[in-house]
Amino acid sequence: MGRLEGSTVLVTGASSGIGAACARRFAASGARLVLWARREERLRTLAAELGDDPGSPVRVAGVDVRDRAAVEASAGALARDGVVPDVLVNNAGLAAGLDPLQEGDPEDWDRMIDTNLKGLLYVSRALLPHMLEAGRGHVINVGSTAGHQVYPRGNVYNATKFGVRALTEGLNLDLAGTPLRASSVDPGFVETEFSVVRFHGDEERADAVYEGFRPLAADDVAEAIHYVASAPEHVNVFQIILLPAAQRNAYVVDRAG
Repeated sequence: MGRLEGSTVLVTGASSGIGAACARRFAASGARLVLWARREERLRTLAAELGDDPGSPVRVAGVDVRDRAAVEASAGALARDGVVPDVLVNNAGLAAGLDPLQEGDPEDWDRMIDTNLKGLLYVSRALLPHMLEAGRGHVINVGSTAGHQVYPRGNVYNATKFGVRALTEGLNLDLAGTPLRASSVDPGFVETEFSVVRFHGDEERADAVYEGFRPLAADDVAEAIHYVASAPEHVNVFQIILLPAAQRNAYVVDRAG
């Protein structure tokens, strides 16, 4: 099945979208999966879907990455069972609101900062010592084009994704001299639940985000993440910026159809 057969891959935010697509893609490569997300019932449904292959067992836990105690407890449980990720995909993330800063909702800000930045930090801090002790591992952070270029009304979401980019670069330096690698995959427009969450369940407004062009699918991003994880041990694909053909920067999109 390839380089990742028999490896252990932990994916956060795995209950839908890019995270669920990653689970399916890595399972197809014969990886053992550890799937974390808030919606544990969805994880169990996904695990049942992927559990037909006895060579690729799936372990799930209802983990909200914003909850440091829960993250540490789940990481500790893995360590006690001798489970150390070979690949950590820090995928959990969200956008909330699309307002000018002076009209923004601080509760939306907290959700984005707590998930996109602090959640990534909590998970990485809890798992990296075990990966270092094992002498192997690859951390792949899911960033965004929003971490490369600010767009109107993106403000706090942009700030969190610029932060993810900085954390990936910082981690890469901190891991110098070790066998561990750090990478990021930074997609543009991807049609998932992302916009529904951003617009607080307004599906009509969310659908309008993708009108007039073909966005990326979650599977496209999962394929890029899988490619990064599959690189030989002496190779680090440090960053991929992934766009639909109609998108030319963070906010310029050809919607001519």
